Amino acid sequence: MIFKGHSIKKIEITNMRVYNIVNTSENTCACDSWLDHWKKFSRQSASYCSVNGCYERPEVGGHVQKTGNFDKNWYIVPLCKGCNAKNGAYLDVNDSIKFVSAKVDETCGRA
Repeated sequence: MIFKGHSIKKIEITNMRVYNIVNTSENTCACDSWLDHWKKFSRQSASYCSVNGCYERPEVGGHVQKTGNFDKNWYIVPLCKGCNAKNGAYLDVNDSIKFVSAKVDETCGRA
């Protein structure tokens, strides 16, 4: 129902397409987990998986690469285990989620 004189603001969600990197389970960092790594360096919290349309609780920090640009760095975003298991898949994540570098020498591995 729309009331006369009032408008409804449409919320637009924008996406960032990422590639879910294969074979990253051997990678470690100084944080307790990759999800903790993301929380520490993003200074954000996440109630839901970063994948648009997924409303599961984030359980892991997933290793991803941004697509469509020249940035080939690895990043961490919060994912549920189901979305993280989609190795080699392209995922659309909400671009309000901060991408945290997976390079430990630039983050938690600094002396």
